[in-house]
Amino acid sequence: MCSAPMADPPSLFPEPSRDKAEKDRVREAGLDPSGHRARLRKRLLEGGDDALADHELIEYLLMIAIPRQDVKPHARMLIQRFGSLAGVLNADAQTLMGVPGIKDAAAAALKIVGISARRLARQTVREEPVLSSWQALLDYLHIDMAHLNHERVRVLYLNTQNRLILDQIVSDGTLDESAIYTREIIAKAMAIGAAALILVHNHPSGSPEPSRADIQITQKIMEAGRLLGITVHDHVIIGRQGHVSLKAKGLI
Repeated sequence: MCSAPMADPPSLFPEPSRDKAEKDRVREAGLDPSGHRARLRKRLLEGGDDALADHELIEYLLMIAIPRQDVKPHARMLIQRFGSLAGVLNADAQTLMGVPGIKDAAAAALKIVGISARRLARQTVREEPVLSSWQALLDYLHIDMAHLNHERVRVLYLNTQNRLILDQIVSDGTLDESAIYTREIIAKAMAIGAAALILVHNHPSGSPEPSRADIQITQKIMEAGRLLGITVHDHVIIGRQGHVSLKAKGLI
């Protein structure tokens, strides 16, 4: 009785049936028959900072997180819901996932960009004396605060060389108010050995114009600091429409 011929044993190093790059091109063509994703990527890689519109930047991030769907409608919906690119990237995860079609992977892709932008801006601020890198400070504050829908108060504590030693959020308030406690701010400065500080808060209304209360609380903190040798360099108000320095306006 003749036995069937034995099959060749599997090779330990099989030859690839197709080049990986070719496989990737075929797979992408199947998912993107119009070539839209490929064109978007080409513009991103070969163009400058303005090569993609805001909604296209969001779309590209969503393409990575949601690989088998047309995500352009989602990107436009996010821009409409949050008002701007910065609004989308600064939104919290739960709010993002409240938008139809945005699950945890997409929310994470958006969040990581916002976090990275803030860390990069903060690192730039830390590398130089704050007063000599004022624009870098303003860029950081705008990234972090301009698009908040509630009022946030932070204090930047500086050493004798005006380098940042602590960036502390002292209050996250309601839509239009947030408590500032003079005693706590000055006590913290003393505890960490700060020589100076800068007050910062945002106006959720969008306009950075200071209120009478903004000016009064600044003067109160300046007086308390003066008695203990702590300088208040400025109070900066951040809004969607720009910023105001109370010192530059001659209000303190």
